[in-house]
Amino acid sequence: MRVPSDPPAGSDLLALSQARPGDRGIIVSVGQGMAQPGSGVDPEELERRLLEFGFVEGAHIEVLHEGAIGHDPIVVRLDDMRVALRRADAAEVRFQRDAA
Repeated sequence: MRVPSDPPAGSDLLALSQARPGDRGIIVSVGQGMAQPGSGVDPEELERRLLEFGFVEGAHIEVLHEGAIGHDPIVVRLDDMRVALRRADAAEVRFQRDAA
């Protein structure tokens, strides 16, 4: 697992699972073991998959859409591509939200 550096004072650090459409920022860490139990995927495997998709520190991210039922799944722009993922899996990604 990666250990994130301390975010700047006053920064808006958020788990991707808590983000709403329009939120954007830069990924600070991936794989904190925060995914909900029972998701069917081992936390280390989930971290590996997220990294392979491009959820890496420093990547730009924007939440584009969320599902109508339970706001799940979410669609994000990750640098220059779009990715859909479950909110339970998105809990493993922390990002620093851009200032409004």
